Amino acid sequence: MELMIALVITSLLVSIAVPAYDRMADKAKVAKAIGDIGTLAIEIGKFQLRNNNALPNNLAELGVDVPLDPWGQPYAYLNIAAAGSGVGGLRKDKNLNPLNTDFDLYSLGKDGSSSGPLSAKASRDDVVRANNGAYIGLGEDY
Repeated sequence: MELMIALVITSLLVSIAVPAYDRMADKAKVAKAIGDIGTLAIEIGKFQLRNNNALPNNLAELGVDVPLDPWGQPYAYLNIAAAGSGVGGLRKDKNLNPLNTDFDLYSLGKDGSSSGPLSAKASRDDVVRANNGAYIGLGEDY
């Protein structure tokens, strides 16, 4: 009987601890993505200083090791000026206004997929850079 009570208590503790651990692990991955995007944005700024204010066409041009996001996907980058006006790939907020005017830099998030507007279900878990770098965080919080 004592062994059965001990097993019940242990299983209750595990059923509480595992979801809490998963939430904390997800928060840590989002924090790492925010840090990576901030670091990459600084590297892009350095690239601009060295190249007469020109933005790189891709992240490989930075000349630094570009890490994968915490979910194992490459960070997405788009040079808005080089892409030209009317590009459908621009990230947009809930009012369908572009998030940035210089470049888009974001992680596809936990689900590994994304859509243009942040209000789309696939974009809510994306970690985005918005307002030309004034905001870096989850798409659902922007």
